[in-house]
Amino acid sequence: MAIFTFQRYEKKYLVSSEQANRLIDYFLNQRGMEPDKYCRDGSFYGIYNIYFDDEHSSIINASLQKPKFKEKLRLRGYSFPKTGDETVFLELKRKINGIVTKRRAILPYNAAMAFVCENRRPVSESYSANRMIDELEYFISRRKLYPAVFISYERIAMTDRLDPTLRITFDRNILTRRYDVDLSKGGGGEPLLDPDELVMEIKFIHAPPKWLCDELTKERVYMTGFSKYGNEYSRLNGREFTHLKKRAEIERKLTL
Repeated sequence: MAIFTFQRYEKKYLVSSEQANRLIDYFLNQRGMEPDKYCRDGSFYGIYNIYFDDEHSSIINASLQKPKFKEKLRLRGYSFPKTGDETVFLELKRKINGIVTKRRAILPYNAAMAFVCENRRPVSESYSANRMIDELEYFISRRKLYPAVFISYERIAMTDRLDPTLRITFDRNILTRRYDVDLSKGGGGEPLLDPDELVMEIKFIHAPPKWLCDELTKERVYMTGFSKYGNEYSRLNGREFTHLKKRAEIERKLTL
């Protein structure tokens, strides 16, 4: 079992398809950013997630209160498992005073699901892997978790050649469902965004470079908190987030 740790800032923006097309072209062709390994020929690729929660939705309810510390558990795959032995990422994601820390373990799909839902601990002879399993096990043991929601999307991601810690992603076609919350069931679900919307995310360790801030200002792109799971849950409870079209209507009214 492999483990990975990330610690960085993550800032999210809701952008139109026209803005996204111009920014992607600028980042790749003018700034010379490099697509990540999943972007074949610089194209979008699929990401498939399961978010876990308890029967009271305690994790997402706590997150929506915007506390200084919050944490989520999700499972991520880049394909749909056919045998259950395909590897996936089991990720414990925390946000502390704006800094995101992600701890992830690579496990077979069936083993990851059994770990979370049945508390069947994976076996590893690695000391570092067992420490990560301990951390995941402590989180899992504090609540009875189940697969709460499936969320998939298409992503294009890139990193800066001069500063590989700067990463920019664009997500489109975000689909969610609360039935068949199992990666082996394949894709499908209800769109979270309007057809003209994408979520852009900028991930960095220290501060975004001036050229990036200047380009966002030029495109009139402004930071907005956007949680896929959070907005899915809010919509489920009758609280829809403000889409780009609605924001444009509000801006027009304010200028009248």
